[in-house]
Amino acid sequence: MIVESMLTGMKQNGRKASAAKPESSPTVSPVEELLKALDAGEASVKLAASRRLRALSQAYPELLYPFFDRLANLLDGDNNFLRWDAMRTLANLASVDCERKLDSLLDRFLHPIAGPQMIWAANAITACGNIALAKPYLADRMASAVLEVQAAQYRTVECRHIAAGPAITALGRFIHLVANPKPYIDFASEQLTNPRPAMRKKAAKFLARMSSDSPRKRGHAV
Repeated sequence: MIVESMLTGMKQNGRKASAAKPESSPTVSPVEELLKALDAGEASVKLAASRRLRALSQAYPELLYPFFDRLANLLDGDNNFLRWDAMRTLANLASVDCERKLDSLLDRFLHPIAGPQMIWAANAITACGNIALAKPYLADRMASAVLEVQAAQYRTVECRHIAAGPAITALGRFIHLVANPKPYIDFASEQLTNPRPAMRKKAAKFLARMSSDSPRKRGHAV
């Protein structure tokens, strides 16, 4: 509902702008307006535009796919928040990636999991779930990448304990697609001794579901 209202408002603004210009003037799409706003001087404007793009990518990935390359350039930017949002936005486009552009970005996409920034790693791990579900042929590669959290070099050991949470959640979404789930079940078992209670609870829930659910039910998040 929010995204649809946002789209309606952007389209109306676009029509008003078009009415004020000669017919020969190029029409700027709502997505292009949001991408342009990412270069604004005010941080609040940038972040608002970035969040709207991510919301659009969830609801209408086909609208953003023509701008895939421009979004991919944000992965190398200096603004951490824009990079993290771009990562999740691009992952949402996996379902419409008919040209397999995302496949060629995977090395850049996955390297943050190894550290040192835990938040960046968590966004990459979350994105792995979206990619695996949209592109099942990449499920094993995504699962292996998520498992890199075990040896990741974050700023503190505590960060690695926290990162286990999104890792288990991501694996829980697509474990039914991997060829050999054992290494990931073993990883979850190890988290039963995680110092953080929330992580232990998440691991226990994952393992309980793995032992009782049928494969067809294993696509839900933990």
